[in-house]
Amino acid sequence: MNHESTDIKDDTEEFWQLRLHIAGKTSRSRRAIENLYTICEEHLAGRYSIEVIDLLEHPEIARQEQIIAIPTIIRQLPPPLRKIIGDLSDREKILVGLDVHRGE
Repeated sequence: MNHESTDIKDDTEEFWQLRLHIAGKTSRSRRAIENLYTICEEHLAGRYSIEVIDLLEHPEIARQEQIIAIPTIIRQLPPPLRKIIGDLSDREKILVGLDVHRGE
């Protein structure tokens, strides 16, 4: 598993904890990772962590978290939990799905 995070800038701002589930080092997986980091840097700079989980290496996580398609993002924090499926190329869908605008 790959763990990367940024520091929280301000205690009053919400912190976003995201898990990105991928399968292997495919172009679709790379695109999803790049798109998610770009979105987070533009809208949540300094207030997020992303955990990238390769389900080929950790198939048990797919069962535990009920992942039925990939790539999938799970927003663990702030509540409520949300899931988004796809390569994250539709930025507006991702922003709405993760409810990022509320954190800005």
